[in-house]
Amino acid sequence: MRHLDEVDKKIISILQKNARTPLKEIASEVFMSSPSVSARLENLEKEGIITGYHAKVNPLLLNYHIKAFINLEVDPKEKPVFYPFIQSVPNAVECNCVTGDYSMLIETYFETTAQLDHFINELQQFGRTKTQIVFSTSVDKREVPIM
Repeated sequence: MRHLDEVDKKIISILQKNARTPLKEIASEVFMSSPSVSARLENLEKEGIITGYHAKVNPLLLNYHIKAFINLEVDPKEKPVFYPFIQSVPNAVECNCVTGDYSMLIETYFETTAQLDHFINELQQFGRTKTQIVFSTSVDKREVPIM
């Protein structure tokens, strides 16, 4: 992986705060021309440092009132079946392979506890689960620190 210079870091930082920042505004902030910034963006994307641009939405206003983290113990032999399954579940917004007593940590959003319960029952074909329902979030997803 190449070393990021200060301009690349600044561009990434700007985009993490607002991915819709106009190219012209970014160029002004890093004291470069728009074509130069565009070329840097293209390189950052090509190198896989910038992997996409996303809108941040309010799940409550989309009727998702239940946010839950589910720990799942998956036998390594089950992973070839589990991975396609979890990829097909739109309510599972993130799934991480982790260390500890459970091998997977799944972040989910559901409209009702009944829907969450149904999903947990489906998950249990892969192993034991432990579920934590979120009451509130004191620190929401934020930018990756750019050092």
